[in-house]
Amino acid sequence: MTAVGTHAWTRTETPARPGLGAAVHAEWVKFWTVRSTGWSVAAMFVLGAGLTTLVCALAAEDLAAGNTGEPVGAFVTWGMMFAQVTAIVLGTLAVTSEYGTGMIRATLAATPHRGTVLTAKALVLTATLFVAGTGTALAGYLAGNWFLDREGIGLALTDDGVLRALYGSGLYMAGLGLFAAAVGLLVRHTAAALSIVLGLVFVVGTMVMLLPGAWGEWATKLMPGNAGSAIGTPESFNPLLLGPWAGFAVFAAEVAAVVAIAAVTFSRRDA
Repeated sequence: MTAVGTHAWTRTETPARPGLGAAVHAEWVKFWTVRSTGWSVAAMFVLGAGLTTLVCALAAEDLAAGNTGEPVGAFVTWGMMFAQVTAIVLGTLAVTSEYGTGMIRATLAATPHRGTVLTAKALVLTATLFVAGTGTALAGYLAGNWFLDREGIGLALTDDGVLRALYGSGLYMAGLGLFAAAVGLLVRHTAAALSIVLGLVFVVGTMVMLLPGAWGEWATKLMPGNAGSAIGTPESFNPLLLGPWAGFAVFAAEVAAVVAIAAVTFSRRDA
């Protein structure tokens, strides 16, 4: 009788590279399981909707009497000027917290393709901030406009620029968060990234107005905070700024440039 030999065949398989869907799910879980995300979104709502309601309640009578010299439309998303701080914080922490805890190494071990990791982070961050920013602006408009309506100066959603300002607030929050995340990716330190972005938006963006002549005028128009925020208000307090869509195009280009630099740096630098 001939014995039939058995052979144990072994095969080395290369695990499939995690796709974008799996990476987005992983980033979503990480993003929402840290307390800073919930607190940041809540703070955005309180600052954005709460301050808009408060300032409309306090200014409605003077606006109706024409005592302020300011356009009514500049007040219905007023609180979003302060809510942008939370978008910067959330965007920064979405990146720097992983470097602080060392989790970035586990992330890259699970998803070696760094472009997939960055795309997933960007999608989760921008989607969250767009929804939160738009919802906050809408809540502030509805509450604040109630006080304006009582004085006969309320703005309808169909009025020029109102609806655009609501979803534009979401677009600006998303872009600002992405900008902060890119800076965080470059410096890999929470305090440093926050100092850079907050200083650029709130301090430098104001100080350049002091530059003389056309230099000061154009520097003011092109600063990220000044260019991007115009899309989030029906009427701007500063008529010298770029128009809503022109300003947002400049802002988007600036964000894209910083993100591109951060992506190249991330792909070449050790975690």
